[in-house]
Amino acid sequence: MTETAEKIELSSNAREVIDQWIVKYPKEQKRSAVLAALREVQHENQGYLTVPLMDAVADYLDLPKIAVYEVVSFYSMLETKPCGRHSISVCTNISCMLRGADEIVEHIENKLGIKTGESTSDGRYYLKCEEECLAACCHAPMMMVDHVYYENLTPESVDEILDKLD
Repeated sequence: MTETAEKIELSSNAREVIDQWIVKYPKEQKRSAVLAALREVQHENQGYLTVPLMDAVADYLDLPKIAVYEVVSFYSMLETKPCGRHSISVCTNISCMLRGADEIVEHIENKLGIKTGESTSDGRYYLKCEEECLAACCHAPMMMVDHVYYENLTPESVDEILDKLD
């Protein structure tokens, strides 16, 4: 992304990714690509969105800015402040909770020395606040790290997953 005094321009890669999503929908439904656009722009901006970036997405999709802000404020996978390089989400809904999600969250907090909603001091990890549901109930407990699902978790498997991250 390049920034000017007034406006940010989306990178060519971000525009290419967004264009790939736009063609999946009817021409009058470009709004359907907003979530994918925001995920890509967030990824390119070290894991979080700024108002100028949200405005750039709105401009690119020819949407009112409020339409983009609404999406950002609704979805928990979108961040509006700097956070750790690796985003960790543990599902704590009933299926996962019954199969040990609370213990998994506690294990991660102890391992990383942070609480949910915090990043490690080195900026490596961010443990998101509770996730209502990540849609993998059959293989609970589960977590998502950088948009990759990990299921049937144990404290040992969590350690293996986190230790492999750069």
